[in-house]
Amino acid sequence: MNNQQHLFELDVYGFTVVEDVLTTEEAGEMREALMRCEKEFGTEARNRGTARHVANLPVMDRVFHKTIDHPRILPLLEHYLERSLILGSLNARIVRPGDPDQGLHSDIPLEMLNFSSPVMMNTIWMLDDFSPVNGGTRVVPGSHKSGLVVPPEDVSVKHIAQPEGSAGSVIVINGQIWHAGGANTGTTNRHALFGHYRKRMCMFQVDPHDGFPPEWFDGLTERQRQLMRMSKGLRSAHAADAHFR
Repeated sequence: MNNQQHLFELDVYGFTVVEDVLTTEEAGEMREALMRCEKEFGTEARNRGTARHVANLPVMDRVFHKTIDHPRILPLLEHYLERSLILGSLNARIVRPGDPDQGLHSDIPLEMLNFSSPVMMNTIWMLDDFSPVNGGTRVVPGSHKSGLVVPPEDVSVKHIAQPEGSAGSVIVINGQIWHAGGANTGTTNRHALFGHYRKRMCMFQVDPHDGFPPEWFDGLTERQRQLMRMSKGLRSAHAADAHFR
């Protein structure tokens, strides 16, 4: 599928699936790294549903860095957020057997909804095969145009999509779309990374300067430094105004 098709789907449906972005080996390596990170740094997430959560992956293992500026994903984000976008956060969510459906929601506050140009986009990196059985992400096609950040309490949402894909594939979503993790009725954990990108005048959701190992800095690409506001150095002034001055 070419970028024109992906952009069409993002415009109309609010999401698209980019298949086989990572190799099976790369996805497996990231999954193993995430499992190690979860044991040491994982927390219990209770935001509209239960799951394990791991925050600020850029400071935990260098294996995750290749997702930050991946050439198959970044152009789709730049189309909406422009080249000056930033990485708002790179976190992970692990849905365990028995974890229920997460509540549908948008990632953008009501006062920041913008139908012509969203202020943020999200990328969901499948580190396991995604299916309805293991709690693959659910989305409501077209809801990015609803003007609402959650479904009204007095209605039922009948038309929910649950994209399936192999480990290494990526779901790209408009941050305004209603989405949520699914219930895991299977027997194994479902692992995913969430790369959250924002327009340049926004602040970080999670600051990658916090705890970033200095010895890793030289291994970053210039584009990765730009996306994490590290072009002027690690822990330099990196508020939006300071960064773009």
